[in-house]
Amino acid sequence: MRIHYECLACVANQCQKIVEMGAHDLELRKRGVIEAAKLMARISGDSIPAIFGSEVFLGVYRVIGNDDPFKEYKELSNRLAEKVASDLKGEEIDLKTALKLAIIGNVIDFAVGYPPERIEEDVKAMLGEELYVDHSGELFERLGNAKTLLYLTDNCGEIYFDRLFIKKLKEAFPHLKIYVAGKEGPIINDATVEDLKKAGFGEFAEVISTGTRIVGVPLEGVSNEFRKVFEKADVIIAKGQGNFETLSEVSDNRVFYLLKAKCRPIARELGVPQGSMVCLRG
Repeated sequence: MRIHYECLACVANQCQKIVEMGAHDLELRKRGVIEAAKLMARISGDSIPAIFGSEVFLGVYRVIGNDDPFKEYKELSNRLAEKVASDLKGEEIDLKTALKLAIIGNVIDFAVGYPPERIEEDVKAMLGEELYVDHSGELFERLGNAKTLLYLTDNCGEIYFDRLFIKKLKEAFPHLKIYVAGKEGPIINDATVEDLKKAGFGEFAEVISTGTRIVGVPLEGVSNEFRKVFEKADVIIAKGQGNFETLSEVSDNRVFYLLKAKCRPIARELGVPQGSMVCLRG
């Protein structure tokens, strides 16, 4: 996916969050956003939003001297999501419901100000919504004949819903070798390898790194180890918009995207109304 006109404003807004969350000094915040503006001036019409945005964010990190400005935000996200996912364990959840929960996990805004007591209510409400595009039947059929699955995670918080889904996948397809990938290091609120290990993914999957801190999966920048797993995987599940932005550049029918079209550019690319939840084959 190449950049749309709205993407610049999105990156700028994210940079404001970065400096406000990662630095207290006003002068340092100003230097951070000035660096962001300089880096954003290098954009071209062929830029991929996730890659371009990540490069800008990392530049701001360097200027403000904070390598993980979203640290507290991610910890809050994980605490809230872990509790809700744990409460759901006691309910009867089939494979399709677990898939929807993985998508719903991407929807909830765990930012400060979101009332924690609403999370369970909101999750149950969204479970009643239908997927606008639903290729889950084909996904499960493919998994039944697959030997290996590569699951590409997105944000902290929602990884606890991913864990629930992957556990259900392992129960349904015990023959399946599952790899779960996270980022090599912190970038906005994306899940790192360390986050995945802390969340217990190692109990039923092999946790691997993409080998990069860039949002999504920039195939030209991943590690050789990740590339080998990517190339041999029979099925790839890609969570969230960042993974779509990077992988939609390659035509690969092994990939199934699980996401909500949160912004107009993604909705435009997918050909769905903004806000739609989708399970879409590549």
